[in-house]
Amino acid sequence: MPSTQELRRRIRSVANTAKITRAMQMIAASKMRRAQDAVVAGRPYSEHINSVLSHLAAIERGSDDTSVQLLEARDVQMTGIVLITPDRGLAGGLVTNLTRTVERTIREIDSPVTVVAVGRKGRDFTLRTGNELKAVFQGIGDYPTVEDTRPISNMVIELFESAGVDRVLLAYSRFVNTVVQAPAIDTLIPVEPADLSADEAVGYIYEPDPITVLEKLLPRYIEMEVYHAILEAIASEHSARMVAMKNATDAANDLIEDLTLELNKARQEAITSEMLDIVGGVEALK
Repeated sequence: MPSTQELRRRIRSVANTAKITRAMQMIAASKMRRAQDAVVAGRPYSEHINSVLSHLAAIERGSDDTSVQLLEARDVQMTGIVLITPDRGLAGGLVTNLTRTVERTIREIDSPVTVVAVGRKGRDFTLRTGNELKAVFQGIGDYPTVEDTRPISNMVIELFESAGVDRVLLAYSRFVNTVVQAPAIDTLIPVEPADLSADEAVGYIYEPDPITVLEKLLPRYIEMEVYHAILEAIASEHSARMVAMKNATDAANDLIEDLTLELNKARQEAITSEMLDIVGGVEALK
């Protein structure tokens, strides 16, 4: 059995760890609320722009002499993946769940893959698996704006339009609730607008013309999809980190209780041993 001095040292060490994880839990909780608000606030805009895009794409599909490049479906010779991960760890199984899903998707893809990594964990995963790393974006921050994420969307649009890739997938952790973050892989380019039902197909009038509006709207739509995916990933990161740090704090407190009980037993044994020595000495003097 460890000595009482060793047990006290372990208790102090675990208690210090519990203080750190508790502080990290509180920080993640404060950031999580703001990140969740940003995700919820951005969803209506994303839904409405997708609705408008669906109307415009329906008109474009009916045109025989015009084709918008970002809607063009090609034979896939090269697939690009925008992989959005945290820069930091200590977020439970968030990164592992996402990278496993991405790795499984890559195995199912017949074409070569190039990765645009947003976040250090995505970069490390790409280098570790030996896939081509096209670019790395780090330090996005906890509260990014569209301006902060625009270089990412501009890059993937340029890659597609220059035929560097024939398809772009967007991989991120979708925020469901505080304890659930689901890995998601969506097709970003070519843009696949939702099909409209007969009741939804409203006849809008566009100026100067639908194709021109569609060509201007598609890059904005891609920008918003990338931006919103990053917001989802940030909210998922802070939620997962808060839960992970809470579990770590609870585990540390449980360990402190076990060590304290073990320390009390060791002290009792030491006291009993000393009393037996005293009694033995007294008997020997008799």
